[in-house]
Amino acid sequence: MINKRLLIKNLLAHNDENSFYDKKLRLNLGEKEGKAKFLKHVCALSNSNPENNSYIVIGVEDEDNNIVGIDFFDDSKIQNLVNAYLQNPPVISYENIPFPHLPDDLVVGLVTIRPNHGKICSLRKNIWKYYGGSIFLRDGSISMPKDFDIKIEDVNSQIVASVENHAQNNIELTLDGVFDFMRKRRDFNPTYKVFKEYFVVCWAGKQKKSKDNIYFSRVDIELINEQVKLFYSDLDEVSINVEEDSFRIIEYVHLGLHDSFKYYPLEEVCIEFRDNASYEIQSNLLFDPPKFDKKTLHHIYNINNTLIQRLKQNLPLDKFQQRDLRNLPSTYLLCYFNNFEDALTKLEEAKPYLKQYNPQVYHSYKESMRILRKVKYN
Repeated sequence: MINKRLLIKNLLAHNDENSFYDKKLRLNLGEKEGKAKFLKHVCALSNSNPENNSYIVIGVEDEDNNIVGIDFFDDSKIQNLVNAYLQNPPVISYENIPFPHLPDDLVVGLVTIRPNHGKICSLRKNIWKYYGGSIFLRDGSISMPKDFDIKIEDVNSQIVASVENHAQNNIELTLDGVFDFMRKRRDFNPTYKVFKEYFVVCWAGKQKKSKDNIYFSRVDIELINEQVKLFYSDLDEVSINVEEDSFRIIEYVHLGLHDSFKYYPLEEVCIEFRDNASYEIQSNLLFDPPKFDKKTLHHIYNINNTLIQRLKQNLPLDKFQQRDLRNLPSTYLLCYFNNFEDALTKLEEAKPYLKQYNPQVYHSYKESMRILRKVKYN
């Protein structure tokens, strides 16, 4: 079992960027350029490592390997993005790895690209300035386009195996992880469970009862053996179900108009533990967008457009407009789900003005975009 925090340290300490490892300060999958560059690196690393894992570490400064961290990224549908744009796509995973010196809201992202066993990976279609059919390989620390008659060679298997072997988990790291979690999360009723006599899962969160249901917010979940973190914010509502061989989380979103809001299931994440000292994290989108009266949505859509114009012109807002602005990201999202196609464009254009106006409103924007990203990738 690989301790992912230790793996990242080994990659940073013993290797500069090379043909099996890349590092980034951040990812930007919200724009075509960011998606294209990410897909290029995945393609190049896959082709350069046909028989071993390759990695992208995110949240690290390029010059001095300083670990600065990034926001928690919970996009479980990142594989769908790779499948949509790459021919012979590799299997990849994105994991959030906590580091003790980072604030609680920051982690290091780790993208693991599984071996493709000799299959040549290429772009399936055009994206940004890269053309469909393009093939990339790693040339040192750079992902470069190559000819179609490339020969894929296995040159890194022994090196990567050595790096991974030096990142194996042990009882000391496991106990340290459990004690550290219980200490840091003592305000949120931390607890743990051992699965299959091997895996340790710790979790904590604020409990909230609604009718006969129990929900949690500000939830931290850590797979201690691998130092992998799942996180749900103060604005999230989740239910947790612990079974003999699985740990199941259902995330809900609070959506509505005016003063009428409801909880809608968004996504189920299930961690299944097996007898052969392995586990699998599976996610299933549950979201069924609510439908509302078109006339009411037209009215709200026009109000939102007016609010954005006032922000652009730096005009003051009265208390009713301030209330509407707090709901603007979620109501734009509801308009988009009800076939107002321009609502998404309007919401994206509003980003810099919402960020400048109020941190709470900007956080609501990020939550709305996260929901949209999950639904679109599915």
